Amino acid sequence: MTMGELLRIQPSELKFPFEVRKQSSCALQLANRTDQYVAFKVKTTNPKRYSVRPNVGVVLPCSVCNITVTMQAHKEAPPDMQCRDKFLVQSVIVPNGTTTKDINQEMFNREGEKFVDEFRLRVIFIPANPPSPVPEEDEELSSPGTSSAEDEIKNSSLSEPERSAVLKLKDEKASVNIQNDKLLGELESMRKQTGQGRFGSVFILIVGLILGILVGYFLRIQVPTLQ
Repeated sequence: MTMGELLRIQPSELKFPFEVRKQSSCALQLANRTDQYVAFKVKTTNPKRYSVRPNVGVVLPCSVCNITVTMQAHKEAPPDMQCRDKFLVQSVIVPNGTTTKDINQEMFNREGEKFVDEFRLRVIFIPANPPSPVPEEDEELSSPGTSSAEDEIKNSSLSEPERSAVLKLKDEKASVNIQNDKLLGELESMRKQTGQGRFGSVFILIVGLILGILVGYFLRIQVPTLQ
């Protein structure tokens, strides 16, 4: 927030989200800090690039005026995302009852003891889609399928044959789980086909017992303790 002699200007910098071939806008607020009528005029070093609405007006005592600044689309990004464009807000006390139609350039000319307040604002570009952080070269990138448990096994003090055996057991256990899911799906399909009769219920019970024995067997496989 910036305190001027006549107007309080917010923000003190015009920040535009920048994206190639797209317009961008930002807001500027002028607050009259006096008990008198204050006329203002907004200028820029690059009038073809920006549209200011309104660019002139009168702010009543202790009132606020909101301005929209629109930046035209760029064909390409500037070097280092730096912008040299600037804006100038001029303000001057005018007689009570003055309207926007009464404003002219002569009001903002410095003549004699006439006071004209001026405030300059610079333009800053903000990337609309900031790039994601890139990992450093010495950081290892883990694939989505690599689990923390596997990393722990690979980094443990186990010998190579032991690590291979542990990973093989884990793969076999995962394979059994997949087969169990498949069998359960087929069992559910058969249950729907045979209905809720006695034969179907007995058959389901027998298959369930077999699956329980298989799962219990593989769950008893002990994985060597990591050191």
